Amino acid sequence: MTVPYFWQYIPLLMQILVAFGLGLGMAVGSYFIGRHRNTKTKLATYECGIEAVGDARGRFSVRFYMVAMLFILFDVEVVFMMPWAVIYRQLYNITGSRFFGFEEILVYLGFVGVGIFYIVKKGILDWSNDKGDL
Repeated sequence: MTVPYFWQYIPLLMQILVAFGLGLGMAVGSYFIGRHRNTKTKLATYECGIEAVGDARGRFSVRFYMVAMLFILFDVEVVFMMPWAVIYRQLYNITGSRFFGFEEILVYLGFVGVGIFYIVKKGILDWSNDKGDL
């Protein structure tokens, strides 16, 4: 007796439903359990004691967002290097080539290096001449 192909995805579907249900349950529960009273103490200024003036939605330089995106990008690239480091010795047994794993990571780091070179040439990380735009 063969099991239909769709049944293999039932555990994944159940995990997704439990995750969404748990998140929704916490959000709804906090709404009903939490207090929603704006008192004078809650609305008072805090930390430095300076009264808030103007809008809190100030403008940021585009460079701020570029650096944030670059941090995420290179952080993800480092995460991709971790599995390679874990199975580095096993690559010799799988491929039979002594330098396959090393050559593989050199190509990967070459792409990362080209990306860093482009970022430096573009001047994204140079904050000394920040004009607010690229």
